[in-house]
Amino acid sequence: MTTSSGIDQMVAQLRAVAAQAAQAPAGDDAASVDFAALLRNALAETNAAQMGARELSRQFAAGDPNASLEEVVLTLQKASVSFQTMVQVRNKLVSAYQEIMNMQV
Repeated sequence: MTTSSGIDQMVAQLRAVAAQAAQAPAGDDAASVDFAALLRNALAETNAAQMGARELSRQFAAGDPNASLEEVVLTLQKASVSFQTMVQVRNKLVSAYQEIMNMQV
């Protein structure tokens, strides 16, 4: 995997997500979206990114000629951004939960 193909894949994924967001149901249909499944998928993707980055960095450290420094840095940064995004989502969920629990009924 070269650096430019990795960037091309990332751009393609962003376009796919944007297309899905544009086709997202509105109104009452929005409640039918399974939030738990979306969260599970996001966690699985974050985990896969971290495991892939760890494996690629291990290969680079072992002297594998197929693992270039650029690829290692790029995958480590992708994994880091993915993890930081999940941390922020978690923080927002905790904040929303606390706000709901503090509501007067």
